[in-house]
Amino acid sequence: MTAPAQQHPAAGASAAAAPSAASDVVHSLRKRLLLLLFAAIAIFATVQGVGAYRGALQLADAMFDYHLQQVAHAMPRGMDPRALPGVGADDLEDDLLVQIWGPDGVQLFRSPRSALPQSGVLGFSDVKVLDTAYRVYTVQTAMQTVQIAQDMSARNARARAIAARAVLPVVLMAPLLMLVVWWVVSRSLAPVERARRQVAGRAADDLSPLEVAGLPDEVRPLVQELNGLFARVASAFEAQQQFVANAAHELRSPLAALKLHAQALRANGIREASGASATDAASGNNPPDDAGTAASTITNPDTPAREIAVTRLNQGIDRAIHLVEQLLALARAEDTAQQPVGKAGTIDLQNVVRLAVGDVLPLAQARGIDLGLAPGAATAELKVRGDAEALRMMLRNLLDNAVKYSPCPGQVDVDLQEDAQGAAVLAVEDSGPGIRPDERELVFDRFYRSPEAAAHATGSGLGLSIVRAIALRHGASLNLTSGTRLHGLRAEVRFSPA
Repeated sequence: MTAPAQQHPAAGASAAAAPSAASDVVHSLRKRLLLLLFAAIAIFATVQGVGAYRGALQLADAMFDYHLQQVAHAMPRGMDPRALPGVGADDLEDDLLVQIWGPDGVQLFRSPRSALPQSGVLGFSDVKVLDTAYRVYTVQTAMQTVQIAQDMSARNARARAIAARAVLPVVLMAPLLMLVVWWVVSRSLAPVERARRQVAGRAADDLSPLEVAGLPDEVRPLVQELNGLFARVASAFEAQQQFVANAAHELRSPLAALKLHAQALRANGIREASGASATDAASGNNPPDDAGTAASTITNPDTPAREIAVTRLNQGIDRAIHLVEQLLALARAEDTAQQPVGKAGTIDLQNVVRLAVGDVLPLAQARGIDLGLAPGAATAELKVRGDAEALRMMLRNLLDNAVKYSPCPGQVDVDLQEDAQGAAVLAVEDSGPGIRPDERELVFDRFYRSPEAAAHATGSGLGLSIVRAIALRHGASLNLTSGTRLHGLRAEVRFSPA
């Protein structure tokens, strides 16, 4: 059962804020992933491109040197190099210069644009002629000396073209890889986006669980925890609605009784006023006005019927006040039940017992109940960490129930011990009828009262609910058992070791 939306403004606000928060999380997660992956791809592509470019330049340089060697070694004596297989006229016209000398130093062949001096260095060398740099390879045989030169500007241009062709696949693959990454990230986060749409599209009072099918393993625990939170909130709303309904029902009864008692008093006053008017009329006196009638009604001695009505009216007022006080106490106890005492101060349970017994002692004396400490109860200080006023309220409710349901004369004992583990144990035992084992868990429900308890004494059914809420806040356990000494009910609160 879900609560109406108008009764849960906090839920509405949470549900309204949830889509925005979820959207921000999803978008920031997608943006973070894409930025990191795109940056990684860009860095990798840059490093790969630079490496490929420099490698291609070195490879082209080595390839051009090898080409010069092949042309020089393959050239027969005095042969025109353009006639060599693999050497085109464009090569010689564009960037290759050839010079051949005989063994006597006579030049046998020279390219038309060649103006290189005869080099005395065999192998590779760099020569600059008329502001033009050349890469020169010189080889000497028994028949001739061959000198092959290549214009460095043309050589570098070709090397850069080769390197650019080597880098081109990397340049083209980087954006394609980014596109693939974007698609993969979007598909991977699609279940998260679906969950976001589920939250954004639901009503403020819709606390049904979100779908977890298809969610990635990293996100599924988060959605499962959200479902658990929704279930707890729904349970809290349902309990709150039930609490309000029960409180309204419980308040209706004493208020209706108060109204009946007030009507009875009014009817009694009217009858007395009518009787007085009839007497005055018979004696010839003037009838009093309304103020005189009211004053006469108030000052006249109370009749037995009025005395009974006033007594019942006071009792009804006391019951209503007690119920309201118990409702407020339960609301405070349950509001702080989920807030452990944690850093609260250390208190002495002996002092709490003295104060609570003093609160209930007048009621016990009026009913003829012997209220005091159990034989063998600890008299030394027993320290626990907690809220002294809350523990006093807890013990006062236990004592109030024990005194109320014990026969007259009866006995109620408070026992305070320290167990072997050093934990404080606070117990209240009475000589009353006790509680049947099958009802000992039900009595903790708000407004629950067994038929035997309802027939024995009046009450609100909230006392034990308050006791359990305060015990839970202090990390203590609460158990109801049959008393072994007074043979009534024994309520035992066991605190955690200090």
